[in-house]
Amino acid sequence: MQTDQINHSLSGSTHEGIAAPYDFEIMDVIKEAWQRTSGFKGAVLGAYAISFICLSVIGFAGLLFLDVIPDVNPFVVQELLSIIYDSLNFGITILSYPFFAGIMMMGIHRAVDAPVSYKMTFSYFSFTLRIILAVICMSVLIVLGFVLLVIPGIYLSIAYRFMVHLIIDKKMGVWDAMETSRKAVTQHWFKLFFTDVLIISIYVISAIPLGIGLIWTIPMHVAIQGILYRRIFGVESV
Repeated sequence: MQTDQINHSLSGSTHEGIAAPYDFEIMDVIKEAWQRTSGFKGAVLGAYAISFICLSVIGFAGLLFLDVIPDVNPFVVQELLSIIYDSLNFGITILSYPFFAGIMMMGIHRAVDAPVSYKMTFSYFSFTLRIILAVICMSVLIVLGFVLLVIPGIYLSIAYRFMVHLIIDKKMGVWDAMETSRKAVTQHWFKLFFTDVLIISIYVISAIPLGIGLIWTIPMHVAIQGILYRRIFGVESV
């Protein structure tokens, strides 16, 4: 595989927030991602482990806080605990995105043969506020889409997939990143949808032998997202 040729001839571009026309073959992306998995596994799995530990510590600290709530009125306390517990789960989900932003960027780095490290998990916390706002906006719109007719929710859940990538790599604002991702994905929405279906199938199959196959498929998935981003938008900040 000629890596330099891939980086230049199979790289998209954006102009004023609009992605240039692009195309890709699903199996070509899968094959390239598999080749790029070699030497990438340790960094990705290390980053996931660090993210899991940090988020678990935050969750454990939240549970310890719940234990110190005085048991004055059992009914009131139970209702309060339920609200706090739900809020804690939502908060941890939101806080996970700044961690996973680093993992997403690892995929982009790998797609253009730039250095990668598990330390990238903490490299993009300066974008935390923008990422959290984007995730909240995205979640609201997707939920509304599912409530209204279901299909809009499915469409948006795929269409916003590169939102965080664009916020970091192109330094876009929240709405610009959401719309740029949506418009670009719409060009080949079904291809990206079936790419996800294939990835999920690979995950399920790889998890059958005691989850051992996930050692390869998790890094491959990260590489796939980076390759797709490169092919659609091009890479600027690496």
